[in-house]
Amino acid sequence: MTTLMTILGIVVFAIGLLFSIAWHELGHLSTAKLFGVRVPQYMVGFGPTIWSRKKGDTEYGIKAIPLGGYIRMIGMFPPGPDGRLEARSTSPWRGMVEDARAQSFEELQPGDENRLFYTRKPWKRVIVMFAGPFMNLILAVVIFLGVMMTFGVQTQTTTVGKVSDCVIQQSENRTKCEKGDQAAPAKAAGLEAGDKIIAFNGTRVEDWSTLQNDIRANPGKDVTITIERKGEQVDLQTHLIRNQVSKSDGSGGYVEGEYVYAGFLGFTPASGIVQQSFGQSVDRMGDMMENGVESLIALPSKVPALWDAAFGDGPREDDSPMGVVGAARVGGEVFTLDIPPENQIAMMLFLVAGFNLSLFLFNMLPLLPLDGGHIAGALWESLRRNVAKVFRRPDPGPFDVAKLMPVAYVVAGIFICFTLLVLVADVVNPVRIS
Repeated sequence: MTTLMTILGIVVFAIGLLFSIAWHELGHLSTAKLFGVRVPQYMVGFGPTIWSRKKGDTEYGIKAIPLGGYIRMIGMFPPGPDGRLEARSTSPWRGMVEDARAQSFEELQPGDENRLFYTRKPWKRVIVMFAGPFMNLILAVVIFLGVMMTFGVQTQTTTVGKVSDCVIQQSENRTKCEKGDQAAPAKAAGLEAGDKIIAFNGTRVEDWSTLQNDIRANPGKDVTITIERKGEQVDLQTHLIRNQVSKSDGSGGYVEGEYVYAGFLGFTPASGIVQQSFGQSVDRMGDMMENGVESLIALPSKVPALWDAAFGDGPREDDSPMGVVGAARVGGEVFTLDIPPENQIAMMLFLVAGFNLSLFLFNMLPLLPLDGGHIAGALWESLRRNVAKVFRRPDPGPFDVAKLMPVAYVVAGIFICFTLLVLVADVVNPVRIS
């Protein structure tokens, strides 16, 4: 049964992956056609074609390897200085440029002179290239907001999970009380596990972050804690003491290894699935975007640990980079967890949404062959032309992105090596959620 559920989870994730890729390429396709660019192919996957159908100018199809997708547009790069495709050069670097230029003119037909991608205004080309990643961002936002606002997320609540027996400074890293330790205010006030704190000094509290801030902002003060216990409201009087605690991240969590002195009550909040408001969901989405950008920037620094996890005896960190294979394994593992089906569905949706958010951020890097590289090229062309116009100089013409193809091949080579490293780590030492 476990094997069957694992396979089901992998299949469900694969379907989500294919849809995400198709959705990405649909953004490129729809905007390219909107601006009159001819698109001979729209393909999901790579390798041999297993199904295709031609409609109008475009062949739509699915290929055997579901690890990406593409659309092919006519005239991605401008012709050479003489207005024609240049003869093949013996220089390997020059050859890359000419190969890219030649490929962009494949399937050129009479009448296509006005349907070439490079002839479109820079702002139109920016829209075409940005539309793909933007579709992934839209999908990620819709899924994240939908799940958080309808199902909820695992978060700390105002319900008491455990009451501390005594006051211990956080940096001491001990859990047992010693002789001479002061009793925790929560313990002295009669707070019990299972109590739900509904008000602080008469002001209603709805979430843990607000309650945490209220407690920490009142060291050395007498306060009233209103709780709900077995259906009844009870007011408890207590005196908050000043104690060393972990620094708050402002959202109810903690900053590891950093401490501050603040008001201390002495209990651990229970966790549970809590529906989020629209505002709370947007805030969480903002945090996810910020964490995603930070993770992308930190990617090179994670390579040594990833190498040790793949080829040495190093552990696979929880925040280690993970590829499609690793994500599929996690998807399979989700359906084997001993949790309610709705939790499994929510986790799978979060996995697909996270994948789409990563696609957006990764593709926005201003490097060829990524979409961000083409966007950067179009913006540079617009800047050159506007500067020339202001200083009444001759129009410099379209920026030849094909000249950057040697750089694109180097970048692609680095990406391939990193992908293979992640693949090995995902197979021999995968990230696990159970």
